[in-house]
Amino acid sequence: MNERLEQLHEIMRRTRAELAKVIIGQEEVIDRAMIVIFTGQHALVEGVPGIAKTLLVRSFAYILGCPFARIQFTPDLMPADITGTHVFDMKSQGFSLVKGPVFTTFLLADEINRAPAKTQAALLQAMQERTVTIDRETYELSPHFTVFATQNPVEYEGTYPLPEAQKDRFMLKINMSYPARDQERELGRRSLGEDAPERVLERGDVRQMINESDMNDLQHTLRQITVHDEVIDYAVDLVRQTRDHESVMVGAGPRAAQGLLLAARAMAALDGRDFVTPDDIKGTANGVLEHRLILRPEYEMEGLTAEEVVRRISEEIAVPR
Repeated sequence: MNERLEQLHEIMRRTRAELAKVIIGQEEVIDRAMIVIFTGQHALVEGVPGIAKTLLVRSFAYILGCPFARIQFTPDLMPADITGTHVFDMKSQGFSLVKGPVFTTFLLADEINRAPAKTQAALLQAMQERTVTIDRETYELSPHFTVFATQNPVEYEGTYPLPEAQKDRFMLKINMSYPARDQERELGRRSLGEDAPERVLERGDVRQMINESDMNDLQHTLRQITVHDEVIDYAVDLVRQTRDHESVMVGAGPRAAQGLLLAARAMAALDGRDFVTPDDIKGTANGVLEHRLILRPEYEMEGLTAEEVVRRISEEIAVPR
């Protein structure tokens, strides 16, 4: 492994260590969030309230030296509340732009499915092109603009499901589950004193590892990781099989294959390797594919889940040697 790849792996390792001061457990969630950030993609995060979704993104922003903003999506939220608007200034007798929270680097779109489609769509241009158009004028966003959109997996009353086209723009779906008993006990103990996770972050006990200006070099370094043709074929075959599986009504599109390869390459960097293995593909397949599949109703009624379908497909496709 060359020096730049070693530096990337070391930054990832130290980022994990700093996050551990704030986030108790959730190691897989942290790794998947790092995959999203270092590949310049977006994530859909599902978890019950109080599971530290906001704290996770805030902590990443602090450690990586990037601006952070949060939007609480509600049914009355308007697109201009996200993007911003021009306001008349009495002093200058002209209009000036009041930028919305989308002008940041890490954006937490909290409970994104609580706002109607018109408001959800305000993020589409920002996610795809990293630009925002306000009153026919286009503004550039940070080249590292990353959306972490959260959903509550158990409360759907009064919500607006995300359109398939928008879900496809999230490279990974990250499921945040309850912590283990000993982790929850440690969280309770720390919350009684000065080591509460929020206080640790506010006091600055967590070190900033890099600045936003460093992100571009680190993301480019990922391109030095080797992905053999056999591994590319394996990823493509996995995605194509989702379109032919008997239980799937609508399978994953070409963007899923791209996301799968990008995620696998970042997984290799996390493990300190300069090449991608089939296990990297299998390890990220569920996160990349699960939210992109629409199952046939008769199979859903039988209790089959997209996660189980991805697992079955992974077992059916021959692994390259």
